[in-house]
Parts: sequence; C-alpha cells; structure tokens
Amino acid sequence: MKIKELTKIERPREKLEKYGPEKLSNSELLAILVGSGTKELNAIELSRKILHKFAGNNLSIADVKELKGTFGLGSAKASSIVASFELARRLLKNKQTSLILTPKDVWEELKDIRDNKKEHFIVFFLDTRNQEIKRETIAVGSLNVNLIHPREVFEPAVKHVAAQIIISHNHPSGDVSPSREDETVTKQLINAGQVLGINILDHIIVAGDNYFSFASVKPQLFETS
Repeated sequence: MKIKELTKIERPREKLEKYGPEKLSNSELLAILVGSGTKELNAIELSRKILHKFAGNNLSIADVKELKGTFGLGSAKASSIVASFELARRLLKNKQTSLILTPKDVWEELKDIRDNKKEHFIVFFLDTRNQEIKRETIAVGSLNVNLIHPREVFEPAVKHVAAQIIISHNHPSGDVSPSREDETVTKQLINAGQVLGINILDHIIVAGDNYFSFASVKPQLFETS
C-alpha cells in the first residue's frame, strides 16, 4: 500500500502535524526523511527495513556509501539521512567544543561504537589545545593496512587545519588487546604524520567498559626519530 492510500491520520506527515513528533514511531519519523518509497516498498516499510538493518546506533553513524543501494536507497535519500543525523549531533552539542586530554575522554566520546558489531575507525582532529575540531569515521570494517590508508586520515586533517589527531577504533569481540595489524596501522600512520608535521597523540581501542591506549602502553611508538 502506498502512503497516499493510507488514511490521512495514518500518513506520517499529517500525523506529525496533528499530534507532534512524539506520537510517531521511528519508522514513521524516518519515512518523513526519506520522503518516498521504492517500487517494492512504501516509505514506512522502507524505513522499517533500514532501521532493522542498522539497529541500535548504527544508523546514526552510517555514511552515504553504507546507505546507498540499501533496499533501493538512492543518493538523495541516503544523503538526507546522513545530513539529518549530522545536524542533530551539531545542535545537541550546542557548539560546545570537547576537550580531549586522556584515553578515558576518548572512551567517553565513543559511547556510540563501543558495543558495535562492526569495527569503526574514527579520527579526532584537534587543535593545539587538544580541543576537538572534528570527529570523522574513516572506515567501517576489519582494520587492515589497505583499508586505513594515510591519505584517508591526513587529507581531512589538512582540510580541518588540525594540529594533532587521535586515532581510535572499536573491537566487536569485546577484547581491547591490540592485534599485530593494529600496531602496524599505528606505526604507519605515526610515520606519515611525522612527515606531514601532524602529530598522532594516541591510538585508542575501545570495547564495552574497557579501552587500550597505545601511547600509555607503548609510548616508544610515538617518539620522534
């Protein structure tokens, strides 16, 4: 059934206008963002499937590449979803700049991915006073040297005029012990940062209530040669 075939009170936009957003389900709210459905699914059905696929907080941190093509989503709908979550994050932060000084600060900032079932590689771009300029998800998937290329990390650093950065990712297994691949990626990025004059302060692995800090346990990696 198409949205226009529903009674007016069942249509998400009309329902929102009459009763307010609190009365709408998550799928109805998302249906307003996507605007229309596909040939196979109306907007509410499409939204329900998207929410099921990106359960928990996964939808709020998904990027356009992840969303595009999912159940027929095009660039416009995927972009609308990503833009809405980014705007919400900015407004909720009320323009307050996070000050990141310790590994625990990073752990606090990563509450949305600590228990995620996929690895998310995230970079915090900081100014000279360790204030967060921008946080970006660089990659989603198993961490490896091919996936995490220095270019993907340092192009945004230059764009945001970051003086230093902190790299981080989660371990879906719940074990924060670094793998050999984790250490290889860390070394590679530290070396690239030294060439560019952008220091990597730490690489922090998070999972549940725990975290691992390379700078705390292996400070020799960060020493300038």
